[in-house]
Amino acid sequence: MSYRGTKINPYVFDKSQIKFFAILIPLAIFMALPIVFIFSNAFKPFDELFAFPPRFFVQKPTWENFRDLFSVTGQAGIPVSRYLFNSIIVTATVVALSVLLSALAAFALSKMDFKLKNVIFQINTLALMFVSVAVTIPRYLVMEQLRVIDTIFAHILPLVAMPIGLFLIKQFLDQIPDELIEAAQIDGASDLYIFRRVVLPLIKPAIATVAILAFQLAWNNIETSSLYINDERLKTFAFYMSTLSSTSSNIVAGQGMAAAATLIMFIPNLIIFIFLQSQVMNTMAHSGIK
Repeated sequence: MSYRGTKINPYVFDKSQIKFFAILIPLAIFMALPIVFIFSNAFKPFDELFAFPPRFFVQKPTWENFRDLFSVTGQAGIPVSRYLFNSIIVTATVVALSVLLSALAAFALSKMDFKLKNVIFQINTLALMFVSVAVTIPRYLVMEQLRVIDTIFAHILPLVAMPIGLFLIKQFLDQIPDELIEAAQIDGASDLYIFRRVVLPLIKPAIATVAILAFQLAWNNIETSSLYINDERLKTFAFYMSTLSSTSSNIVAGQGMAAAATLIMFIPNLIIFIFLQSQVMNTMAHSGIK
């Protein structure tokens, strides 16, 4: 039996919480410093970007870096907005397809009986061991055989299959009682209906987690633009940002635009994690990851 005054996390402020705040608040401030620096750096004028000693906080904020970024064009005369548009289309498509395919595959591996089910899951688990560099050549050969080199599909196909996404959702689905699925089958529900009306509402935390991972993978990816795309009009904003300083005719201006581009790349990651971070924690608790 626990009493109001002796709970670890009281409903109202209690002096026993001071020791936690004394540790967590300085730690939170320290961890937030890189985020503050990204925002501050993006609004620094040229003289502050190269000031010595370096300044952490901007003193005279300006939008000039952003104006310069969207006024310049790539080597082939492509506006920055085109790169940004490509990134948005590719990222949205990859997230949608990754979540859908991972959820469908996980549902089959967790709640259906068929031959080689365990073998397929073991192969997926084995795929977690390989980094993208290790499969660069085989992946390129597959892309060439599919004849998608220099097309928008070259950005999408290599990123759709997510072994970690299938693993997380499958582990989450294993926690759902089989009796719930069997009851729906007895009522005459089809597998697709069960997946859509019974399973999906129960695995929202896992879906949110996979959506975050897929978003970060696609939004920050420069590999597909480097390996599979020659047409400048099809390259992504992440790739353009990676070459911004080196291709700019003015190194100082290039650094300012790079700082602005870094902020643009960072903001979507920050927003999506803020809104979905509670779902991520829930998924990790149910997926056996410690």
